[in-house]
Amino acid sequence: MGTRPWIVDDELWAVIEPLLPPWPDRSPGPRPVSDRLCLQGILFVLHNDMACQLLPSELGFGSGQTCWCRLDRWQKAGVCDQLHRVLLAELHAAGEFDWSRACVDRFPIRAKKGDPTPVRRRSTGGKHHLICDGRGTPLKVITTAANVNDVSQTLALVDGIPPVAGRPGRPRRRPDALLGDKGYDSNPNRDELRHRRILPVISRKGSPNIKGIGNLRYVVEQTFALLHHFKRLAFRWERRTELHDAFVSLACSLICWRRLKKARS
Repeated sequence: MGTRPWIVDDELWAVIEPLLPPWPDRSPGPRPVSDRLCLQGILFVLHNDMACQLLPSELGFGSGQTCWCRLDRWQKAGVCDQLHRVLLAELHAAGEFDWSRACVDRFPIRAKKGDPTPVRRRSTGGKHHLICDGRGTPLKVITTAANVNDVSQTLALVDGIPPVAGRPGRPRRRPDALLGDKGYDSNPNRDELRHRRILPVISRKGSPNIKGIGNLRYVVEQTFALLHHFKRLAFRWERRTELHDAFVSLACSLICWRRLKKARS
């Protein structure tokens, strides 16, 4: 994407444009800023550690409030999640998926202004809980308060994997195995994973780590590094979780898009 990663090229826009809800034929007020320019403004904010209201108007992307309202509208219409699913299907069709295992982990995020989530005293921010495939492709990210137990999100992450099409047959949404560290040690969760025909490979507390699990789980750390390369996600600006989740979905989509372009080249 060159030196300006927030610029949306024609190829990516061809994927995104059909997903956007249409504007009404007759809408009051001046002609709205184009969806493409608004998206570029949103991506500019995503790549930088800044609030939407601080978006420089001289860039031509419209005001920060315009981009904020457009993102809110798209999130309510499910555009961000749809884009992620479309790109996951493209990656699956290109043979860039490893369903032999999925990896789970979490990463803390700090709050930019005060405490946006009901966390324990003197603790601000929250957590990103992530599940990715064996190649590090992000499948699902859940944002929670900082004091939420990691193990409580295991099944939510697994069940939150969207159905991935792209190959003949039914869309797939279950890996063969799930890898996790001792923070995900739970016998009831192991039983539930087996019920879903997923092999739990999770180290037990008080016992040595499963041999070689670190060499298989490194991809989830790489994915977190890619995710938080989008500086806007390293902090929690919004009190509304759905807007933060919209930025997270866009970041996951861009990671998938870059992998897809690399696979096609």
